Amino acid sequence: MQAGRIHYALMALMVMGLANESRAQYDWDIGGHLGGANYLGEFGGKEKTRQDFVWDMKLGQTRWALGAFARRKLNRSFSVNVGLMYFRLQGGDHLSTNPARVGRNLSFRNDMWELYARPEFTLFQDNDLGGRGRYRTDFRLFAYVGAAVYMSNPKGQINHAGEFYKLREMNTELADYSNLGFAIPAGLGFHFTFKRRHRVGWDFGWRTTFSDYVDDASTVYAEPDQLPGGANGLAAELAHQTEYVYGPNGTTPNPVENVQYGPGMKRGDPTHNDSYLTMTFTYSYVLRGQSNFYRQRYSWMRGKKRIGRKSRAKF
Repeated sequence: MQAGRIHYALMALMVMGLANESRAQYDWDIGGHLGGANYLGEFGGKEKTRQDFVWDMKLGQTRWALGAFARRKLNRSFSVNVGLMYFRLQGGDHLSTNPARVGRNLSFRNDMWELYARPEFTLFQDNDLGGRGRYRTDFRLFAYVGAAVYMSNPKGQINHAGEFYKLREMNTELADYSNLGFAIPAGLGFHFTFKRRHRVGWDFGWRTTFSDYVDDASTVYAEPDQLPGGANGLAAELAHQTEYVYGPNGTTPNPVENVQYGPGMKRGDPTHNDSYLTMTFTYSYVLRGQSNFYRQRYSWMRGKKRIGRKSRAKF
């Protein structure tokens, strides 16, 4: 009788140990982003009128980006990441090598908030990096396409110096646009996980927006008299900051670029919306928990009573 009791006790301990090991989950991790942000739009750029993707970007205008996120692993190949980002975009025509843009002489700065949700698809994973059989470090490469909502607030200066003014309030193109927008983030990332708990990675994401007013320039120059404050007001001064572009001799305007900057003339490019990117390093901490199966089947092993079906006593 005593031997039988010991046998059942050992069996119970073994089941408890196996349940704890097999049902323990590492599905959640929480962490943060730290890196930089840049944009592609009407301002800055190289000598050509416009180039797609990163070919028209000024690396010197990269500014900070930071954020926080939570990620849920659904299975080996699929995770969902939800996060909040805060970053700065900026650009200026005075940094361009395109004479027409230099002559336009506009600039902007935009401190933005972004709330995103994205599925992450595993492209490659190695749970035993280095093949040593210790399973202390793993590696995951993933791609994603998701959705994001951002809050935009472009600001500008006069001749790239002094105080910053909220351009949306100035209505520089007589266009009533929202400070909220929608974007599609797409990108690549990877992370290393050390001892199942610490996750260090890298994230590159490009955002395609549905607005051309992230930089407050899109269509044509407005009539100065129609702007808030009239032709001599602050709005008119911010909207029209044209400077002469001098030729090789440094004395006369460059004859190659015969560009007009008056009312009704081109100020932006409404055929292409603005876009921006972030590139960040990430760190997250992996949380350990139990699956629903474990909680339902083995909660009695942790000291909780298992409530079964009631039956009437028979005498």
